[in-house]
Amino acid sequence: MAKPRLFRLWLALGSALTILLIIVYWDNVGTAHFYLHTAWSRPRAPVPLPTGARPENSGAAAPTDDFLHQLLGAQQGSLAGRRAAPAPSRLEESVRGYDWSPRGAPPGPDAGRQQAARRNALRASCANASLAFPTKARSFDDIPNYELSHLIVDDRHGAIYCYVPKVACTNWKRVMIVLSGSLRDGGAPYRDPLAIPRERVHNASAHLTFSQFWRRYGRFSRRLMKAKLRKYTKFLFVRDPFVRLISAFRSKFELENEDFYRRFAVPMLRLYANLSSPPASVGDAFRAGLRVTFAHFIQYLLDPRTERLAPFNEHWRQVYRLCHPCQIDYDFVGKLETLDEDAAQLLRLLRADADLRFPPSYRNRTASSWEDGWFSQIPLAWRRQLYQLYEADFVLFGYPKPEHLLRD
Repeated sequence: MAKPRLFRLWLALGSALTILLIIVYWDNVGTAHFYLHTAWSRPRAPVPLPTGARPENSGAAAPTDDFLHQLLGAQQGSLAGRRAAPAPSRLEESVRGYDWSPRGAPPGPDAGRQQAARRNALRASCANASLAFPTKARSFDDIPNYELSHLIVDDRHGAIYCYVPKVACTNWKRVMIVLSGSLRDGGAPYRDPLAIPRERVHNASAHLTFSQFWRRYGRFSRRLMKAKLRKYTKFLFVRDPFVRLISAFRSKFELENEDFYRRFAVPMLRLYANLSSPPASVGDAFRAGLRVTFAHFIQYLLDPRTERLAPFNEHWRQVYRLCHPCQIDYDFVGKLETLDEDAAQLLRLLRADADLRFPPSYRNRTASSWEDGWFSQIPLAWRRQLYQLYEADFVLFGYPKPEHLLRD
């Protein structure tokens, strides 16, 4: 009797474990396919349909499409009747040094043409066979769910924002919280972006992202994502890739950040500063004068061992890996270099400019003019390798190749 019971117990445990592994795997690779996913997924060229035509299996898909249409219609709200938001709080002005110069001026005559030029350049680069980088040729269905975590959805205004760390993403996340009403303060939705505490802004539960769709919508998740991508306004903000790296280094390694010290600075000090036993805490390291240098950081980025252990951290991961611009046709490409004008234009596009304004920019923003100083101590060979690593971001988003940093 004991043996049959033991056999049934092991059978039940094995079945439960198998089901758990299937759920975890499916959640990672997505619901549209079920095969081993690699970084170099095979391309899947979409087959264009004649105007007005439906796929051969349209009869089977129609109920699903009708369901998705109803779901989308129920989710999208209206701005009508919303009362105007109060003026932003000035609390952070004295704390962080914000620039409160006037914003929200009417768009210049070239604003629309500038956006069209950026979008056309992005599409042309994606279609250019001479520009090659990992993941370029894969389809949207080939993107695993965990790589869609940067796509934040606002159903009330029909907006999808791909956030890029070190490109004003904290304030854009604040704006998305206000637009979507996803967080409340004392029972009422936040109306002032700067009133939202920083720790709440970056809490994953504050935002609905594409990576959460599988758990919410199951087998409908990919179809629903594609439906929203067709209907919603999709936007992202970018900046000069090298300047973004400088900004990431300044905020994560020049300030006392315990998490980044333990996860990244300690390995860098061991590998590139020949410190076998770095201090246990960032405070002890700073007091001892032991800090990661910008050269250590560049070595870390170029070291092939780095990504064998784990993908780049989001603060220095390439934009094409965060936002998939060759798989998602973005409607608006903003740039940090023109943040104020682009933010005002985007809020008008979303018809949200009457309710809020983008939070003021921080005066000490890392400037592109600093590149020469930061890279002056970096060997030429490293600079050239670094450009190759981030070349796709330069080309896709129209940033000129920094020739002055790449020649003798």
